[in-house]
Amino acid sequence: MIAKILNDVWIFIQIIIGYNLVVPVILFLIYAIKGKINIPPTAKKNTSYDYAIIVTAYEQTDSLPAVVDSILNINYDKYTIYIVADKCDVSGLNFSDTRVVVLRPPETLASNTRSHFYAIRNFNREHDILTIIDSDNLVDPEYLNELNKYFDAGYAAVQGIRKAKNLDTTFACLDASRDIYYHFYDGEVLFNVGSSATLAGSGMAFKTSLYRECLEHQDITGAGFDKVLQMEIVSRGYRIAFSDQAVVYDEKTTKSDQLVKQRARWINTWFRYFGFGFSLIGTGILKVSFNRFLFGITLLRPPLFIFLILSFFFLFINIWISKIAFLIWLIAFGFFIAGFLIAIVHARPDKRIVRSLLSIPLFVFYQVLSLMHIRKANKLSVATNHFSDKTINDLKK
Repeated sequence: MIAKILNDVWIFIQIIIGYNLVVPVILFLIYAIKGKINIPPTAKKNTSYDYAIIVTAYEQTDSLPAVVDSILNINYDKYTIYIVADKCDVSGLNFSDTRVVVLRPPETLASNTRSHFYAIRNFNREHDILTIIDSDNLVDPEYLNELNKYFDAGYAAVQGIRKAKNLDTTFACLDASRDIYYHFYDGEVLFNVGSSATLAGSGMAFKTSLYRECLEHQDITGAGFDKVLQMEIVSRGYRIAFSDQAVVYDEKTTKSDQLVKQRARWINTWFRYFGFGFSLIGTGILKVSFNRFLFGITLLRPPLFIFLILSFFFLFINIWISKIAFLIWLIAFGFFIAGFLIAIVHARPDKRIVRSLLSIPLFVFYQVLSLMHIRKANKLSVATNHFSDKTINDLKK
């Protein structure tokens, strides 16, 4: 009896890890059959939303002139840029454009949401929509126009696509390849099969009223405000749309120590918030909501490198335990590799990203090292230090 229970537990553990290898391809096949959600070029005529563009900076201000310059070149008129310079020296920040408002909190906030709400409390007028941009991002000129299509279509939350700003090192290229995988499956595919895109921390926009409703009553410290926000949005019955044309250029990690600290914060965030998935699955079943149910399953998935390592472990162990299970694991890995290649081919990436894939084992190794720092992850740094000074013009060359 005990042996049977242990065997059943062993099989169950393998299933809850192994399904992560297969589900993305299954969802892709549904997406391929179902097709993309049709978003009309203009769902409502003469719509002009008033945007608050919130740019958060912590300690570093070097990259702010570039991001502000890229925003001021947006093909849109109705917006104000609010720079929240938390724990920053703002003496060198001089912007002549009246659409740029520099806010320097009197006390250190050390929190994304505290910075966002500091900006909200200092809005110079009511804004229909707020969009969140990191201080190291650059914004495509059509960013707001592309977001408008989804707000016109009735969505209250939209995640844009974050493309790599820098591909100057192998780490940066591998970081970009990871983003390609997640943006495709957790963004484009997930949204188009009827669920919600996951939030990526920046390059996202919300009806201001919804953002305040979801987070104004909470004080979120450390990494992971986007995890709480997406849970609040989806649990309210909204769908988070995904736009593959609303482009924000994001700086990728370039150094090993930078990667370890950043991933430590991200892994810590998953352990803190993955339990949201159980809640959404439960409410998805009770309310017969495919959006909540599938999004909940997505939230339960461990970080990519963790479930890959566990999957390799089960594959290896089954060489001696079960030949049938070993074969099933091989097939599952085949699904995963096919799914990863589908995402890469779909993105048509820079050749440097393709070449970097040979260094995936090294990338995984440094992420394993980051596991050793997850307990103190939020004390390492509030923000990742970046080093690129590219501009939009550099990216277009």
